Amino acid sequence: MSENTFLLDGEAIPFVPGQTVMQAAKAAGKYIPHLCWHPEFKPHGSCKLCTVKANGRFVSSCTMEAAAGVTIENRTPELDDKRRTLLQLLFVEGNHFCPSCEKSGNCLLQATAYDLGMMSPHFDHFFPDRPVDASHPDILLDFNRCILCSLCVQASEQADKKNVFVMGGRGMRGRRIIINSESGKLGDTDFAASDRAASICPVGVILKKRVGFAVPIGERKYDQAPASVVEVTK
Repeated sequence: MSENTFLLDGEAIPFVPGQTVMQAAKAAGKYIPHLCWHPEFKPHGSCKLCTVKANGRFVSSCTMEAAAGVTIENRTPELDDKRRTLLQLLFVEGNHFCPSCEKSGNCLLQATAYDLGMMSPHFDHFFPDRPVDASHPDILLDFNRCILCSLCVQASEQADKKNVFVMGGRGMRGRRIIINSESGKLGDTDFAASDRAASICPVGVILKKRVGFAVPIGERKYDQAPASVVEVTK
């Protein structure tokens, strides 16, 4: 094995010092399931979907720095089963009724569930009631679909320099995205439809008004190719 390689499911993967396992795998065209990781922002390992086994120990591949000689298990029956359980929990903790969602076909949560063969939510639904915010002239917010990936927080802070979204609260029921304005409404911020945060959401929380279903279902990103292909080629 080369000095700067590790094994991923038995295949040698080259890496540049400083790269994470996730970054090196993506560069090599290998898919590690993920939701909260995005190549533009610093990883924080909140969703745990990218968990792999490194020399027999569970780690988040988005935060673990690649190291020579390490043996990584990724697409094993054990790990994919744990990922399906995490996906099932996410589906029941929000309103993820795909047929009625504008994001269907462009939703990473939906696409990952298909890719991993999640056939049912399994657990009882919580049916949360989080207010929809239609106060902005160009953007609709439906927090009932939020998976707390915090990508909108990172994009607004790091790319847009606006800090429109903030993660607040505690616990399963209290943790949520908060709008950083006195009223708590998006319409009372300087948020714009052209902001990076407006297009970063992997699910159907941040939706642009007046463009719904412009691309028909069946012709959307993950309709054309599964997440395991799209996420390593984009």
